[in-house]
Amino acid sequence: MPFFLVQPPPGDLGSSLEHFFDATTEFFRHLSEVHWGSFGLALLCLLAMQLCRAWAWRNVLRAAYPGKRIGFTRLAAAYLAGAGINAIIPAHAGDVTKVFLVKRQIPDSSYPAVTSSFLVQTIFDTSVGILVLLYAITQGLLPPLPELPHLPAFEVSFWANHPKTLAITVGVLLLLIVVGVWLLAQRVRRFWARVKQGLVILTRPRDYMKQVFAWQGIGWLCRFAAFWFFLEAFGLKGTVGNVMLVMSVQAIANIVPFTPGGAGAQQALLVATLRGPSRAAVLSFSVGTQIAMAAWSVTLGFAAILLVFRTTDWRGLIKQAQDEADREDGGGPGSSGGGAEGGSGGGADAGSEAPTPSSA
Repeated sequence: MPFFLVQPPPGDLGSSLEHFFDATTEFFRHLSEVHWGSFGLALLCLLAMQLCRAWAWRNVLRAAYPGKRIGFTRLAAAYLAGAGINAIIPAHAGDVTKVFLVKRQIPDSSYPAVTSSFLVQTIFDTSVGILVLLYAITQGLLPPLPELPHLPAFEVSFWANHPKTLAITVGVLLLLIVVGVWLLAQRVRRFWARVKQGLVILTRPRDYMKQVFAWQGIGWLCRFAAFWFFLEAFGLKGTVGNVMLVMSVQAIANIVPFTPGGAGAQQALLVATLRGPSRAAVLSFSVGTQIAMAAWSVTLGFAAILLVFRTTDWRGLIKQAQDEADREDGGGPGSSGGGAEGGSGGGADAGSEAPTPSSA
């Protein structure tokens, strides 16, 4: 049975931000009521999720580069560093950093191969994300479609009120991706051969299911547990339905966000759908979880950058990633050509100082 009882006024960008700031006020007002034991367990589950996903990525890379030694410590540090950067910079700058840092650990590797290996994880993410949304819709956990344009969340109400604009936006994004891949294929020799190298694990279904899909599944369960403990920490009941609802709301708010991390949209959706002791408790949970996840990602990411990569210049990592990717695309001096072409791998070896990735 849907939880949408009152029809709020339509949202605009200001109302999304207003919801977020109102929720922030409620969070700090109820800070003393947080159950810190459950809160700490939630953070540990988030760390376990990141490590499981990093291990899955390592298995993808080991299949792509069977003769290379790929250390887990530095790869996990790269994964955490990228997640931390993603928490504060939009446009997936953190994913670019992940790819760059890992690419420099594998001699004679190439950006197309390492990037495609990273994207292998999207198979699981997309499949499970769709299943979670279907569960939430079929169980009546989300507002019905006719109510979406009236939600006080700009990201949701705008796209619901302008379906043609949404279709055009999605179409343009897909077209840009196709054009970008085509241009890259024209500029980089053996581009497709390198892309296929990163996807080798998919040609061995049993290895993929055992070494990648299963580890991502464990990571997803850790994420599920994290949200369960977050709900308990803020005085809401941890149930399968509530956790699925929270995951669905996060996915919806981040499809095409107008605010960082879908701030405001998440709060509006959860207030409209999540049952709790009070509206204040739901707002406190929503913004508290969002702030905690971002702060935890930044803390882990910058700790990894400092302790493993011995630098604090995270902006330099991003710039270095973009510059090195441009050099490889242009085939100029210093580009690492990948094992098949025998390019100079010196600049991409694990011994290099700072790291950063190419565009994912």
